Amino acid sequence: MFIIDAHLDLSMNALEWNRDLTKSVKEINQREEGLTDKPDRGKAVVSLPELRKGHIGLVVATQIARYVAPDNPLPGWHSPEQAWAQTQGQLAWYKAMEAKGEMRQINNLTSLEAHVTLWKDEGTPSEKKVIGYILSLEGADSLITTEHLHLAWQSGLRAVGPAHYGPGRYAQGTDATGFMGPEGRKLLEEMEKLNIILDATHLCDDSFWEALDHFNGPVWASHNNCRALVNHNRQFSDEQIKVLIERGAVIGGALDAWMMVPNWQRGISTPKEMQCNLDVLIDHLDHICQIAGNCNHVGIGSDLDGAFGKEQCPYDLETIADLQSFNEKLADRGYTADDIVKICHGNWLRFLRKAWQNN
Repeated sequence: MFIIDAHLDLSMNALEWNRDLTKSVKEINQREEGLTDKPDRGKAVVSLPELRKGHIGLVVATQIARYVAPDNPLPGWHSPEQAWAQTQGQLAWYKAMEAKGEMRQINNLTSLEAHVTLWKDEGTPSEKKVIGYILSLEGADSLITTEHLHLAWQSGLRAVGPAHYGPGRYAQGTDATGFMGPEGRKLLEEMEKLNIILDATHLCDDSFWEALDHFNGPVWASHNNCRALVNHNRQFSDEQIKVLIERGAVIGGALDAWMMVPNWQRGISTPKEMQCNLDVLIDHLDHICQIAGNCNHVGIGSDLDGAFGKEQCPYDLETIADLQSFNEKLADRGYTADDIVKICHGNWLRFLRKAWQNN
């Protein structure tokens, strides 16, 4: 099954975690043995060879760099200019992967259709196919001005999540409160002009509703689960899910354990003891499907290796290639073959084809 993963922090792993993603997961983890600078050292599950092994041929890949004001305790950069420079380094890594023949940027309908044709060609083995990536910006803090959004679009940026964690320059994110305000609304206006997808993920409730009130372009949620199952502001309420469905959005289920099961304690809980496996994500996807009355608005946005590793992802997943097991698990839950195709890639493709029909 061809799979689309709508959220992977590949360049962050390459540059901030210093991982050579052209190597196998085993090689990456062996090189990190004994390192303690990050809690997920030696526990990676994502690499380009594993994406190919799992037939995950198209991903939404991020740039990410947060600006933090002096009173903001979160990690990040001390000026928007530094944050912008960090994202440009991340862009340079993606370009280096393109030059090496590992990846290919997908930024319009023509490149999308050609790439899907490549991956659905069973005559070419997966290990010889390039990984397609759609460039997304997770948190807009690094856009020094809205003019920088135009520069980013020229470099291939096609989706923006205005906020990440905490307060942001253009919107308020997870664990924060408040509205987007004039600069945020100006960002949305420019995004709409450029036909950039709004990623509603991480927007706090106030900013979420303001964004949807002021933005008339395509909206998705690359990696988000359900508040009804795990009660936290990072998750979507049923009311938010309903309005996203009305807007034609697709919501990607995330595989960060604390978002999957309630009462997770970072650094203490383990996936086994919390009974966190891949079936739990299907619970979240199924909740959205029940609200929608169909399977047209869910997909995969794994967020694997998004500053966590094997210690905080489903216990029945060794590497990202194990996303292939969703086929059987969904079938066991009563999903039809057509439903499974929609969840694995069909819904994301339908969304992109509509969003990019005039690109």
